[in-house]
Amino acid sequence: MKIICKKCLLADIDRDAYTEKLMEYIAAVPEDKRVDEEEYQRRLSLCKQCEQLSNGMCAVCGCYVELRALKPEQSCPGEGKYW
Repeated sequence: MKIICKKCLLADIDRDAYTEKLMEYIAAVPEDKRVDEEEYQRRLSLCKQCEQLSNGMCAVCGCYVELRALKPEQSCPGEGKYW
């Protein structure tokens, strides 16, 4: 497995490895630091309907929506604040 470089651009890294590391990070977030599964899925469902979602990222703020939606203190950065 290729090591992810913290100072590389996305074009320079193995995308599969990067996605895998991101998903590992999401899975490792402690239960007490995340919304419950129902709320998480509700947020992701709303993101999937949004015109600003592109390749797993929010075009408004540049976040990975699967990570942002996980955190209780976060909210939708869009004008409508959908969640």
